[in-house]
Amino acid sequence: MVGARANITKAAGRRKGETRRCALAILVGGVIAIAAIAGLGWLGGFRINLTPSEPLGLWRIVPLDRPVAIGDLVFVCPPPGPVSAFGLERGYFRQGLCPSGAAPLIKTVAALAGSRIEVGARVEIDGDALPRSELIARDGAGRLLTPWTGGIVPAGQIFVHSPFAGSYDSRYFGPIPDAGLLGLARPIFTLHP
Repeated sequence: MVGARANITKAAGRRKGETRRCALAILVGGVIAIAAIAGLGWLGGFRINLTPSEPLGLWRIVPLDRPVAIGDLVFVCPPPGPVSAFGLERGYFRQGLCPSGAAPLIKTVAALAGSRIEVGARVEIDGDALPRSELIARDGAGRLLTPWTGGIVPAGQIFVHSPFAGSYDSRYFGPIPDAGLLGLARPIFTLHP
């Protein structure tokens, strides 16, 4: 009788160990599959937008085979330095693989080099009001936001904008280098919150 109980206990222990190994194998396989899908998506230019500046969802970076133009919706890396440090510190930018440590932004090119930008209650570009460019004095957490002072967009830079009122864009940080352009932003599957 004692031997039978010992055999039952051993068999139960083996089943428990086999179940754990099976669960671990499934978990590891799932992690590897998710990493492979994410890696292929990254290599294919797919990105997920989780910010309200543009519709939420799956986007694709499409290579730019021409000079950037006003009105282009683009993926752009914020430059390393104060712009990205401030954006990351405040949570306006997400962590990512741009040289600055931030994730690429989806913004509309509102002005190119040589354009005169005036920043007041809203933005004017070469004397014309930029639609939906009103500035806010404080962010959603009540922290002060200082607008860019305005001026001429320097050579090799672009002025980017988002129509979302709470967007942290060139209204606040000024023009950014066009060398950070990754390509055009194309929605694949998006939701408007």
